[in-house]
Amino acid sequence: MNKPAFLKLSISMVIFGSIGFFSKYTGLPALELVFVRCVSASAILAVYWLATGQYKKERWSIKEMLFILGGGVTLVINWLFLFLAFEKTSVTAAISIYNTAPLIVLVAGWTLFREKFQWGGLLATLAAFIGTIMITVTASSAFSHVLLVGSVYAFCAAIFYAGTVMIGTRIKQASPYLVTFLQTFIGVIMLAPFVDFSKYTGLTPENWTFSLLTGVIHTGIVYLLFYGSIRFLRTSVISALSYLDPCVAILLDIFITGFAPSYMQAAGIAIIFLAVSYTVRKNSQEDPAAQRQV
Repeated sequence: MNKPAFLKLSISMVIFGSIGFFSKYTGLPALELVFVRCVSASAILAVYWLATGQYKKERWSIKEMLFILGGGVTLVINWLFLFLAFEKTSVTAAISIYNTAPLIVLVAGWTLFREKFQWGGLLATLAAFIGTIMITVTASSAFSHVLLVGSVYAFCAAIFYAGTVMIGTRIKQASPYLVTFLQTFIGVIMLAPFVDFSKYTGLTPENWTFSLLTGVIHTGIVYLLFYGSIRFLRTSVISALSYLDPCVAILLDIFITGFAPSYMQAAGIAIIFLAVSYTVRKNSQEDPAAQRQV
């Protein structure tokens, strides 16, 4: 297994798991916050890309540009569907349904890209999904109260996120800087017509600080790591590591806000870590020739 790529993706998922904690201090609705993220990330990445001369090293390909642009569209649509799901149903239910995305990625890898079928990979991903449900679903938020429309939105978000991942694995030549810049810039263009700019009036310096941090860290840095890693990893590894996101989110609740998990939630966290550990051990036995440097 490519250990640098594994580490990069793990870090990106861990960082992204903290976005809920950061977003509470931005004072912005979801859509307006995502717009700030896209603007700040694309601006900083563009400056870095040009200032360091990275643009001179790019290997341009029409085929890859189409993949990059297509991935940008699926990424933004994924965000929009997820926010619509949050508006129509509970966040808990939406996240639970949204976490079917790694399963979709795993199946797509086997069926569309002819990756070797692994029962262990399937079972590990299913176990991680079950662990996520145990974390997010409590006795007070039963699926009987989930609205159909919200469920459909959440599942559509999962499909488009899975599409973003699968498209990203096809991008081999373009640098992560170029990929992330173009896709966040596409987000700016797509979201601008729907943004309520009056929401930005009255924000405090603290609000702006956290808003910009979510753009620089949770968008710019996270997607640099994301696109710099998934091209070197199997879909089974990508799927398993995706569950670090919800796991980190609840761990932050425990250690920062003092949230006390139930026995079921604690068991869910343990199951996720076991599933990820199994995936690491299993894929570390890959052919050493496949371990390319990132």
